[in-house]
Amino acid sequence: MSVLAEIDTWPSTHAVSVVINGAGEIIDAHGDTTKSFALASVTKPLAAYAFLVALEEEAVSLDDPAGPEGATVRHLLAHTAGYDFDGTAIRFPVGAKRGYSNTGFEVLGEHLQAETGINIGQYAQEAVFAPLGMNDTRIDGSPAKDGISTGADLARFAAELLNPRLVAGETLSAATSVQFPGLDGILPGYGRQSPNDWGLGFELRSNKSPHWTGSTHPPQTFGHFGQSGTFLWVDPVDRLACATLTDLNFGPWAVEAWAPFNDRVLAAYRKQSS
Repeated sequence: MSVLAEIDTWPSTHAVSVVINGAGEIIDAHGDTTKSFALASVTKPLAAYAFLVALEEEAVSLDDPAGPEGATVRHLLAHTAGYDFDGTAIRFPVGAKRGYSNTGFEVLGEHLQAETGINIGQYAQEAVFAPLGMNDTRIDGSPAKDGISTGADLARFAAELLNPRLVAGETLSAATSVQFPGLDGILPGYGRQSPNDWGLGFELRSNKSPHWTGSTHPPQTFGHFGQSGTFLWVDPVDRLACATLTDLNFGPWAVEAWAPFNDRVLAAYRKQSS
């Protein structure tokens, strides 16, 4: 039996999990890969990828001022602009620590629209979703949390993250490298992390403990999880990725289930990841 069948024991009503190898191929799937799920914060890496395309098109720059005084696009993507989690209050000076923020991503969306005349949902559709054939994916509202997608479409996105063709490899490498190293912060649901490493819109596994990816995942693993009970991780060392979507909000059940599940996924499929 596939290790992915473990998702049937989770308390969600519906769930799907897909594993993608280094060639960008689905090597296993369990559940309905065509069913749409709310992504919650898994929206962020999708929006971030649209920003990477915009950076390469020189529509925006990482050094553009955006958000609080002294903040830039880079600060917003890396959650160091000082915003509250879900409000416009400023909690700390720019660059002082890592403060995970939906507001920061919403300000990024506003900045992109101001510079291009295109809202983030449309920009992501034209720059990312359509080219990758992600026909069942959209961002309806906030680039921080209002994405909708399917297992099949996230597999296509994971394939892009393993073998980038919409952006240069160097661009993705920078986005999945630590921005503003050494900053402490809180990983929602898992507590304070020292340091709380983050890239440009992508959460980095680094050496965080506890963490939603498994303890055996290499530090270079990157991705995101969402409050709607969703996650996507990419392991560039073992050349493997996993997208898992559920319809049960993140909570203690996920903290208990996800890390051991992801360890088992990595152990089962890393030899097939060519």
